[in-house]
Amino acid sequence: MIMNHELDASTIANGPDLAVEFAGLRLKNPVMPASGTFGYGEEYSPYLDLHRLGAIVTKGLSLRPKAGNPTPRIAETSGGMLNAIGLQNVGVDAFIAQKLPFLANVQTPVIVNFFGNSLEEYGQAAHRLSQIEGVAAVELNISCPNVKQGGIVFGTDPRAAAEVVGLVRRQLSKPLIVKLTPNVTDITVIARAVEEAGADAISCINTLTGLAVDIRRRRPRLANGTGGMSGPALRPLAVRMVHQVVQAVQAPVIGVGVIMSAEDALEFLIAGASAVQVGTANFVDPAAMMRIIEGLERFCREEGVVRIRDLIGTLRF
Repeated sequence: MIMNHELDASTIANGPDLAVEFAGLRLKNPVMPASGTFGYGEEYSPYLDLHRLGAIVTKGLSLRPKAGNPTPRIAETSGGMLNAIGLQNVGVDAFIAQKLPFLANVQTPVIVNFFGNSLEEYGQAAHRLSQIEGVAAVELNISCPNVKQGGIVFGTDPRAAAEVVGLVRRQLSKPLIVKLTPNVTDITVIARAVEEAGADAISCINTLTGLAVDIRRRRPRLANGTGGMSGPALRPLAVRMVHQVVQAVQAPVIGVGVIMSAEDALEFLIAGASAVQVGTANFVDPAAMMRIIEGLERFCREEGVVRIRDLIGTLRF
């Protein structure tokens, strides 16, 4: 599969071009961690070269520190894992003071994931993040309960999703990525709503809600009861949803969904994703993203692909 016959000398010497662009960002390759699986970046620095990542996506931040859920809050299942961490984090101010100085020395764009439990919290957090130098973009998590509207999740209702995205957009000058939940009837309805409200890019999918039961105790295996399901068995669902969203919106899409290998990442890219996020694999192998980046380069060499962006959206039926 030769995607481009014009092989110049620099391409031959330096290998395939893995760079991608979306929402005003240029990444050296399409691989980045999924929020919540990579801490704030520094935690993984002993295990891989952070400079080689396409971007660093932080653990989700709230306006104020959050303790998270009681334990146990992770449970392995056949083909995956459930988690109910409860969005534990240090809060925006502590992130700026304690975590951002380390990231400022890394030659990789930083994307800050954040969330709120009310419109007011979302707006205040967005305003605070908009003022921070060293943050290339923000990723808005709308999979949180809206405590002022009967406990609904912002991301499952198109009007609520559009309202919170519109509010954040007005507070923010940086590129805005909106992360979608798969726990909906039709994800394209939500995708269109957030795009119209001002999203520059969309990442999907977040985890699916699941329940695991301790049959001896007759109780949930997680203290929270339910949790977010991730694991290789869910990847085809994620690829399907990414492809649907790509067809439904003009905004670029970031594919998320249990990417364990370069082949997995390529599925998302070919289905139309402009970049990918790696989550569960980081728990299994802290250097997983290095393997994936090297695998993408190897695939491009083997297939004669000059630029990996030439593969994006090449799925044929």
